[in-house]
Amino acid sequence: MKWSIIKKNIRYKGFFKLTEVELQHDLFAGGKSPVLVREIIDRGHAVAVLPYDPVRDEVVLVEQFRIGAGGDTEGPWLIEVIAGYREPGESAEEVVHREALEEAGCQLRDVELMHRCYSSPGGSNERVSLFFARTDSSKVGGIHGLDEEGEDIRVHVVSSQQAFDWLDSGRIDSAMPIISLQWFRINRERIRQQWL
Repeated sequence: MKWSIIKKNIRYKGFFKLTEVELQHDLFAGGKSPVLVREIIDRGHAVAVLPYDPVRDEVVLVEQFRIGAGGDTEGPWLIEVIAGYREPGESAEEVVHREALEEAGCQLRDVELMHRCYSSPGGSNERVSLFFARTDSSKVGGIHGLDEEGEDIRVHVVSSQQAFDWLDSGRIDSAMPIISLQWFRINRERIRQQWL
């Protein structure tokens, strides 16, 4: 299967970039699609991490304002995993350590890749690398974030069971923490055996 870009136009460039793309692609039944016009939000490559303390059986989650959830009746403050975007020349693992310090004052070790996935490929090129890491949760908490980025991030250190309860009840309702906590639930016993 092949596809081609006929034309690209940048329609907006700010915090994110919006590009209009004219394209054509092969069809499953044979032949070519008509020329299609699509918009794509250029978000870059995101990296996220779920820190876990195997001794205390606790995970570190963060809560912050998210404009995309502004229409939610529960409000736009979401409970999420620690996350950020890669800077040029920065590895995903470097982002994990940087963001954990910036967003939660959290030191990490034993960083393990859980998954790589596209967050919303119908309109965004953002690909997310999700990591799991060990931490000492007894030294984590408070309000964090960078003033120059307008961040106001509250840290939640909760038991694994509490995190699973929040997931199951729908209190956690964005993709990265859902995927991360589901992966953790499946792999929890293996990790505890390895790390304890």
